[in-house]
Amino acid sequence: MTTPAFQRARSAEAKQAREEAILEAARALGRLHGVREVSLTDIAAAVGMHKSALLRYFETREQIFLRLTAEGWREWSADLRADLARRDRAAPAEVAEVVAATLAARPMFCDLLAQAPLNLERNVSMESVRAFKLVTLAEIQLIDGELRRLLGLTELQTVDLVATATSMAGALLQMATPGPRLRELYESDPRLGHALVEVEPRLRRVLAAFLAGLDEQPAQESAGEPAEGSAAGRP
Repeated sequence: MTTPAFQRARSAEAKQAREEAILEAARALGRLHGVREVSLTDIAAAVGMHKSALLRYFETREQIFLRLTAEGWREWSADLRADLARRDRAAPAEVAEVVAATLAARPMFCDLLAQAPLNLERNVSMESVRAFKLVTLAEIQLIDGELRRLLGLTELQTVDLVATATSMAGALLQMATPGPRLRELYESDPRLGHALVEVEPRLRRVLAAFLAGLDEQPAQESAGEPAEGSAAGRP
């Protein structure tokens, strides 16, 4: 019995449905194995198509995961802002706790945050990078509204806080998931216990220290001066 030939999506609706199926397969595989371990062939097999057919919908494996990273930014930003919007006031330590908790609750997003600057942005078209950066910029601007209301942060301070939070979350997730052999090594030698970290408490302490430090220095953002990194991917 022969396998039916893969049928290319003809309508816009069918193409969108196929793209969503590809993204869902990549999402599931990334959660199960870690983003770095998932190949284009793995994703194609999970969807039930040949790799060459998948490339009709996405230019590279990295574009698929960069789309998921942009999706993660929107979801994290919405959750963070919803929590902050419920508060009439908040101390810096409370904001640090919310930012850390909402990131730690999304290990797949933290994994993607680590992979984006390392490789996801490096094997896609410039238009794909531009689209991704514009998503991060839009979400940071939305977050800035809540942080400005609660803590009086400037745009540059918000950019620095979000950049610190997202880059640290990505790095800490990698440290928290070293793999079975490394974990066994770290657990077997008390001198290496520090290598095993918990994402949320470590991130919370770093962000609380960052926000506390802002009280010790005047805002340096000048009118008309663009915020450094506001359109960057980390962000």
